[in-house]
Amino acid sequence: MANALDILKRYWGYDSFRPVQKEVVESALSGRDTLAILPTGGGKSICFQVPAMMKDGLALVVTPLIALMKDQVQNLKARGIKAIAIHTGMTRRELDLALNNAAWGDCKFLYVSPERIATQLFLSYVDVLNVNYIVVDEAHCISQWGYDFRPDYLRIGELRAIVDAPVIALTATATPEVAEDIMERLSVRGEQFKLIRGGFERPNLSYLVRHTEDKYGQLLNVCRKVDGSGIIYMRNRRLCEEISSFLASAGENVSYYHAGLSASEREMRQEAWKSGKIRIMVCTNAFGMGIDKPDVRFVAHASPPDSIEAYFQEAGRAGRDGKRSWTLLLWTEKDLRNMRQLLDLSFPPLDYIEDVYQKIHVFGSIPYETGAGARLRFDLEAFCRNYSLQRAKTHYAIHYLEQSEHIIYSEDVAVPAQVKILSDRQGLYDIDLPERSMAELLELLMRLYPGIFSYAVTIDEEDLSRRMGVTVPILRQLLYRLSTEHVIRYIPAVCSSLVTLRHDRLRPGNLNLQPERYRMLRGTASSRIDAMAQFVTENDVCRSRFLLNYFGQSETEDCGTCDVCRGRKGAGREGDAREKIREFVRLHPDYDARMLGDWASDPRNGMPENTAVLVRRMLDEGEIPEPLGHPLDRL
Repeated sequence: MANALDILKRYWGYDSFRPVQKEVVESALSGRDTLAILPTGGGKSICFQVPAMMKDGLALVVTPLIALMKDQVQNLKARGIKAIAIHTGMTRRELDLALNNAAWGDCKFLYVSPERIATQLFLSYVDVLNVNYIVVDEAHCISQWGYDFRPDYLRIGELRAIVDAPVIALTATATPEVAEDIMERLSVRGEQFKLIRGGFERPNLSYLVRHTEDKYGQLLNVCRKVDGSGIIYMRNRRLCEEISSFLASAGENVSYYHAGLSASEREMRQEAWKSGKIRIMVCTNAFGMGIDKPDVRFVAHASPPDSIEAYFQEAGRAGRDGKRSWTLLLWTEKDLRNMRQLLDLSFPPLDYIEDVYQKIHVFGSIPYETGAGARLRFDLEAFCRNYSLQRAKTHYAIHYLEQSEHIIYSEDVAVPAQVKILSDRQGLYDIDLPERSMAELLELLMRLYPGIFSYAVTIDEEDLSRRMGVTVPILRQLLYRLSTEHVIRYIPAVCSSLVTLRHDRLRPGNLNLQPERYRMLRGTASSRIDAMAQFVTENDVCRSRFLLNYFGQSETEDCGTCDVCRGRKGAGREGDAREKIREFVRLHPDYDARMLGDWASDPRNGMPENTAVLVRRMLDEGEIPEPLGHPLDRL
């Protein structure tokens, strides 16, 4: 471990590991397959990055999050460590070049999206990659019992049969059942995994859950009362924009983030938030994955997430620096009803899913018994408009088609430009082009892309611009002008969602939608919703203890700072609460109900949730004077 500490100090600037990090690193260096379950902010990356730096070869890191892999590659490069990422959206030439650099270019980390590990191109490089560890990030995705199961993760087990390297699997959210499933699916030759489960306690986090109809007021209050940056999670894009507008009109430094924004706009807003130019981000769950911002002081949820796992991961983005931070979860009875309705929406009938499958192929002009491997640019909004389909229901149908291994659906992928020459070779001699540079480009296209007369081929605009000796914008102008001359069909590069077809189009009735798996997934989703509903309605069990028990940590203590614990203290120390209220009234003789309500709901003041009842009792008893202006219902 002395050498491990040297590596840690040299590249990351830390003098020591956290206790659980040390245990994971020791296990990995001993060559054992290791599953590490560490909470969000627990420093999972160092657990595999340090061991990989100490051995010859490279770590093969499988992760489903393109934004996360790009962020980690950037961070490693900033530390002087060579890292490469391959993912959906890269051209074959880009993939080939990246894999070649990984094999022969002294690379230490190769990040791979799970759908890439089964491709022929990737497998052709496996023997020369010299893999020292197979790292499985977000390892819960391999388990059908997990809340985010992804079929492509199952191929990691197949990869182990041809790559002789130990596994380091990591996740922040795994119940005991999911942990067993992960180890079973990743084990080879009957070898035992070492399971290392870090404590899920976050003593600096105060979990607050409030039943309220005034969500806007509660969110504004936490923004005003808690200093530092914050995240507010919403269920949909419309609410993101509405809440952001409301908070901005109230003077808060706020922006919003969701998948409906362009990739460049999302990146710009994320960077502004990370740097502190934006204090509060109102967002869907598309925001936050892989973001290592230590000084988030609060995370708020305007309604309950679909699972304890999702809530714990999102709430855990607060207080990574160990300082006091707050999580606020707001709910109503309507939210609980909506969760149940969403379950039905999330699992459309199997015949609806099959209908969506056929319509995807029709939308992409794919005939029966063709299409295997085809990548289709896919606009979900246009697709639903074209076939008069409900957007949310169709989204979940596509998600299940992916889970049942019929398609790969990748959202917001950078899709490179494509070109097809419309004439045959002989006909090109009869075309009189207005500029010589256009003729040179056409000749270059024919030489580099042999199939360009038969179908639209993916082109590398940067490579073409270098060969032509022009900038990329000028190259695009030349391509556009060739298209206006009807010489080529030019499809510019875009950021788009992609549907990749795993097999030829099947005829109606031949689609295997795995009904047993469908029923199992629906059942586990229903159980997760039940657990979430129990969490928000719980009035007796400490919030922290509830969460720890859910993840299998039985030896727990009350946190003392959540709303349940504070409620118990408030019930036992009503005199203390009365004294605080009396002190507030002494300091604010002209107080009104709004002022008192804002003060009582500030989490730093430690008042119980039944403060309004106590105030009314004190007024009835003449202990404090009547508030000015607003009636007491403003409490």
